[in-house]
Amino acid sequence: MIGPDRHAACLRAARDGDRRALDVLVAELTPLVWHVARGNSVGKEAAEDVVQTVWLALLRHLDRLVEPRALVGWLITTTRREAQRSRRAGRAQLPLSQEVAEQLTSEEWLPEPQALMEDRDRMLWAAFVQLPQRCQELLRLTVLAGRVEYRSVADALNMPRGSIGPTRGRCLRTLRDRLEGEEGWR
Repeated sequence: MIGPDRHAACLRAARDGDRRALDVLVAELTPLVWHVARGNSVGKEAAEDVVQTVWLALLRHLDRLVEPRALVGWLITTTRREAQRSRRAGRAQLPLSQEVAEQLTSEEWLPEPQALMEDRDRMLWAAFVQLPQRCQELLRLTVLAGRVEYRSVADALNMPRGSIGPTRGRCLRTLRDRLEGEEGWR
C-alpha cells in the first residue's frame, strides 16, 4: 500500500494501539508537516514546536478523525492553523538584545561554510517567496516535503491530480529563472 491508503491503514492500526503504525505516520508525514509550518512564515524553532503540537493534536483526536484517508489534509489544515497561532503569539516576544547575543558562546568552528550556506539559502528563499502563492504551496507539498502522494496534494490544493506534475514543472522553471537572474548564483 502507498499514499492515502497506507496512511489510512496506519491510522486505523494506531487507533487500535499499534505503536509501529504511529511511528510510520510520523516518519512519513513529518517532512510534510514541517514544510507546511515553515511555509507559513514560522521560524525554525517555532516550526519545531508547531510540528510537535500537531502530532500531539493528532494523538488527542485519533478516534475523532472520521475519514482516515483524509489524514494528510487534516495535518495540513491543523499545521496551518497552529503556525498562524504561533506567529501571533511570537509577535509578543521581545528580540534578543545585541549585548546578550554577543555574550552567547558558539559551538561552530568556522563561520565561513555556515555563511555560504545561509547566503545560498537566503537567495533561494528570496526567489521562492516571489513565486505565486499557489506555486509556493505546490512546491512545498511535492518537492520540499519529500515523497507525498499526488492524490493527497491534489486534494489539499483542490487541483486535478493530472495537473500537479505539469504545474510543478512550470513552478520549478520559474524559480530556476529567478535564481539564474540573481547575480552570483551558481
